[in-house]
Amino acid sequence: MYIVAIAWLFITLMMAITEKSAVAGVLTFVFYGLAPCALLLWLMSTPHRRRSRAKAATAAANAAAQNSVGHEQAEQGNRSHAESDQQDLKQ
Repeated sequence: MYIVAIAWLFITLMMAITEKSAVAGVLTFVFYGLAPCALLLWLMSTPHRRRSRAKAATAAANAAAQNSVGHEQAEQGNRSHAESDQQDLKQ
């Protein structure tokens, strides 16, 4: 995909060099080369961005689930210690 973008930028650069004025050359390069190329690369990378976002959300959900399981286990351990302490006090 990048080789096509590089080739297109080269072609538009050659077109810009042949313009009669520098302003026309810059505008040709920007509006025929950079802007369409940037739009194309942005649109073509949309599926990758979606996969990355979904992977990050899944990782965050897994981390939150592991954190809550660890927190619940810690609470159960604290409860068992508190219950044993209360029974020690009753005796």
